[in-house]
Amino acid sequence: MLPELWFVLIAVLWAGYLVLEGFDFGVGMLLPILGRNDKERRVVINTIGPVWDGNEVWLLTAGGATFAAFPEWYATLFSGFYLPLLLILVALIIRGVAFEYRGKIADARWASWADRGIIIGSWVPAILWGVAFANLVAGVKLDADHEFVGGFFSLLTPFTLLGGLVTLSLFLMHGAVFLALKTDGEMRVRAGRLARTLSLVATVIAGGWAVWAQLAYSVTWTWAAVAVAAACLVGVVVATRKDREGWAFLLSSVALVAAVVLIFGSMFPDVMPAIDPANSLTIHNASSTDYTLTVMTWVAAFLVPVVLLYQGWTYWVFKKRLTVEHIPDPIGLSLTKTNDITVG
Repeated sequence: MLPELWFVLIAVLWAGYLVLEGFDFGVGMLLPILGRNDKERRVVINTIGPVWDGNEVWLLTAGGATFAAFPEWYATLFSGFYLPLLLILVALIIRGVAFEYRGKIADARWASWADRGIIIGSWVPAILWGVAFANLVAGVKLDADHEFVGGFFSLLTPFTLLGGLVTLSLFLMHGAVFLALKTDGEMRVRAGRLARTLSLVATVIAGGWAVWAQLAYSVTWTWAAVAVAAACLVGVVVATRKDREGWAFLLSSVALVAAVVLIFGSMFPDVMPAIDPANSLTIHNASSTDYTLTVMTWVAAFLVPVVLLYQGWTYWVFKKRLTVEHIPDPIGLSLTKTNDITVG
């Protein structure tokens, strides 16, 4: 029972991560498209400035929970997906450094390089997460000892590459909807217009992949998740045309949760399906002891509500819409003056 509970809890953590980090990946990718000058780019960045690092806590928690609850799944996953996960990690580091240091120096070239870091650090994970999850749905090359025996290019198939386009298009749509919800004036109009187009693109790509996954790899009951996701994406299309950003964001979030249900529902009772089902890692042959899972359950029961309350409070405090009028002039150091500083 406890292994099944932790499989569900890890799915919940991934759902929270994709919903929250999904929109800030989208915002990062849209930075050069919606930010036409430095002040507008600072508006775009400031919509996620107070929350982007908190959103990454969900990824750390999902990784930590996988390590503790299913150590063999964690080991096989991180050795098999070593290169894509390394690329994601490097991209996230570049993105984080760019966010933290963009405003430290008031120089156009400095800001331009920081913007490149944010853009690259948003595009790379947005694609690779989809490739990774699509591989988990389709199954990977595991031997009888549950060791990954494929190479990097064995992870790149038409199905998994389309999975990368699914997360890319969903995050772009989610980010555009979030920007329309968090800004006002001309930026809100432009973000809303872009969200209308992206909602159609995401619905077509995600719909095609979901039907493919359902027919080739999934089980009957996950058609319900496909139906919910489809209904929500159509709802986003309608809501963005009526400028109902709040509804559009809610429906976009539910669509991402439904996608996680489809992915984890397709894997169950495996945690890492193999192309040869006899070699699959299952909930039971990959799990920790009952004692470990019991301790983890009590810790989660006390700490998760605290984290949720704190993160909810953060979003409440920074709920105000932003415009270029809210952005002050740069106060960072001059790059020239910085070069003139001597030590001693």
